[in-house]
Amino acid sequence: MDVLGNIYSIIVGTVLPFIIVLTIVVFVHEMGHYLVGRWCGIRIVTFSIGFGRELAGFTDRNGTRWKLSAIPLGGYVKFFGDENAASFPDEDKIAEMSQAEQSQTFQGASLGRRAATVAAGPIANFLLAIVIFTAVYSYFGKAVLDPVVASVQPASAAAEAGLEPGDRILEIDGRTIDSFDDLRIYVSTRPGVELRLIVERDGRNKDFVLVPKRAEVDNGFGDMIEVGQIGVVASANEDTFRYEKMGPLEALAEGVGQSFFIVSQTVQYFKNIIIGRAKPDQISGPIGIAKISGQMVSVGLVSTITFIAFISVSIGFLNLLPIPILDGGHLLFYLIEFLRGKPVGERGQEFAFKIGLSLLLMLMIYATWNDVT
Repeated sequence: MDVLGNIYSIIVGTVLPFIIVLTIVVFVHEMGHYLVGRWCGIRIVTFSIGFGRELAGFTDRNGTRWKLSAIPLGGYVKFFGDENAASFPDEDKIAEMSQAEQSQTFQGASLGRRAATVAAGPIANFLLAIVIFTAVYSYFGKAVLDPVVASVQPASAAAEAGLEPGDRILEIDGRTIDSFDDLRIYVSTRPGVELRLIVERDGRNKDFVLVPKRAEVDNGFGDMIEVGQIGVVASANEDTFRYEKMGPLEALAEGVGQSFFIVSQTVQYFKNIIIGRAKPDQISGPIGIAKISGQMVSVGLVSTITFIAFISVSIGFLNLLPIPILDGGHLLFYLIEFLRGKPVGERGQEFAFKIGLSLLLMLMIYATWNDVT
């Protein structure tokens, strides 16, 4: 019974939340491709959530097969004239088509229409995140902990720089700090990087320069990760902590800002990995995302939908990377086509897609290894 209970707990508490979160994000992404593709006059053959064997589906009046497939780790839209789900063209099949049919293929569309259709998926992910953040900030409000120092840890970067309890941190590297969370997120991705702070003390602004020290901390989900810390502690009392409800326009602006802040922090993290300032231990695969999905669902509705927004931004950003087989790789090919006046040859595209697939598989294997270890 204990074994069955554990299996049930894993399915309900981890696997099911993961499938729900990923399905929402993937559906929105692929719907972006679908809607803009249809608007551009491209015929859609298949709209699939998941890969592999079809579990359930139907064909609509436009001839599109909508299906749910066995492996819930993504999805795809297959256009008329495509050889596979990666939008690699079936040149032989297209050559046999009539001119009218060729005009309905993805390859028969103009360069601008193809680029718009491909870019629509990541854009849809960003829009989903913005809508979620806007709704949360409008209805529930944004949790704000003022960036006021309650205490300074001994021998920390803040102590060495001269920060004191009662200091209010106004700016870091020219960026306005509105909350302690802004401070924590900015500092965490910059271990060993010199930061310039403007601090309010006794009604006057003072400048400080410090370098966050490396520290291993629990990420809140039982995993240890390396981050940058300056060694200041906040105090959540009635004077410094509050929920700020926002009007629609203010919430929208904050939602846009939060979405692109996630992107900027992701870019900064990968930059730190490349130059050796950070370890790649925060790169998570399906197991890690499944674990966090279950924990977010157990916390509550707001945490769950906020996590969906975070994953949506991450998937949108990942798909814009200029790696062949991803949307960003296709957009790179279209840029080359625009500059040289003709598309990249079939053999060149095929070789690039193989490289891109290899890179993605290596990244997936590494991320899964991170999750396991």
